[in-house]
Amino acid sequence: MKNQVTLNSSKLRMIIILSVTAFLLVIPLVAMQFTDEVDWTLPDFVTAGILLLSTGLAIELVIRNLKAGALRTIFLVVILLLLFLIWAELAVGIFGTPFAGN
Repeated sequence: MKNQVTLNSSKLRMIIILSVTAFLLVIPLVAMQFTDEVDWTLPDFVTAGILLLSTGLAIELVIRNLKAGALRTIFLVVILLLLFLIWAELAVGIFGTPFAGN
């Protein structure tokens, strides 16, 4: 019975990860229909999708493999911090790498 509950919660978390990723990618797609301020191309959507999906899967991996506690929280915060730093670098180039968006 416990394996079935774990399996169902794992499936539910995967559905949530995929749904949130899709929802976040729809936001700029819809914004592009109403304004010229948002101008994403296919590579932008692919890059954002890879970033969001890999972040969600990394969080899922931490949740599955680490029991609740300080270490789990630290890992989750580091994963989210990496997402935000990479996103900011790709968007405006805060570190000045060749991958900067401007």
